[in-house]
Amino acid sequence: MVFYILRRLLFLPLALFGVSLLVFTMIGFLSPYQRLATFINNPERLKGENVDKLISQYGLDDPIFIQYLRWLKNVFRGNLGWSYVGKGPVFEVILERFPYTLELTIFSVIPIIFLGISLGVISALHHNRVVDHALRIFAVVGWSFPDFVFGLMVLMVFYSALGWFPPGNLSIWAETVVKSPVFRHITGMLTFDALLNGRLDIFWDALRHLLGPIFTLTYVELAFILRITRSSMLEVLQRDYVRTARAKGLSEKVVINKHARRNALIPVATVSGQTVVGLLAGTVIVETIFNRTGLGSFMALAAQQLDYASIMGGTLFFGLILILGNLCVDVSYAFIDPRVRLE
Repeated sequence: MVFYILRRLLFLPLALFGVSLLVFTMIGFLSPYQRLATFINNPERLKGENVDKLISQYGLDDPIFIQYLRWLKNVFRGNLGWSYVGKGPVFEVILERFPYTLELTIFSVIPIIFLGISLGVISALHHNRVVDHALRIFAVVGWSFPDFVFGLMVLMVFYSALGWFPPGNLSIWAETVVKSPVFRHITGMLTFDALLNGRLDIFWDALRHLLGPIFTLTYVELAFILRITRSSMLEVLQRDYVRTARAKGLSEKVVINKHARRNALIPVATVSGQTVVGLLAGTVIVETIFNRTGLGSFMALAAQQLDYASIMGGTLFFGLILILGNLCVDVSYAFIDPRVRLE
């Protein structure tokens, strides 16, 4: 197990190097004047100083290899440039926005994965029965809905009509308390910080604002996990080792839990890992619809306003999340299927 994980870790620096090259190549398509925004943390300098002098000062007319090394050095220092959208250094804005996305991911991924797998197994075990047909319809409808359509439906029904799940992060009164000096910001996630501050009223208010996007993401993504689990489980149930386990007289519970479900989880782990990575990278549409100030809405606004520093910094951050997410999925294979360790 240890050597398997170490082998996967050895590929991590190479993958990060590839991502950095890709992002820097994207920066290379910009003019030297546009690239200044990726180096300068104070936009006022672009107004008060000679731009050509700044280009020479930051070496933007140097050979490309020298520019890459200098840019990489800035990245390691956390200097990703100035965000005009976030009105601060890109790295600090990302750290400020990411907890909102992480909070939404934590609350969404638990029902998505566990309910998706459980319902998929139930559907496979009741193949071509009423329960199976009902769950298949449920999954097809959920997967057919685009995020923005279902999100707008949730907003219209549960907020406009019923007033249950308001958009945004907090109510005005709760936001006033959170921004006050007496409220301690520990994790950056509103629900967790509210509990750590002993403010159950703010916790329930933050959770009420989360329920709309959670419901939207859960139904759409859960439907896909359900379909993958059902297909994989049906395939595994036809394998010889499952028939052999039943022929030995093992109980159906042991056959399903020990022999069938575990082997069916390999493709499910891949899809689940991609789902988690996608949520961590920021659900642009859902965050925009529900007016949440996470990474997704931040990147959408940066793209609209051509905030190059924010776009490049966010792309680099998303690439890091994707690489680490794929590493976690690879490691999970070894826990699910022991044969992976031997390979």
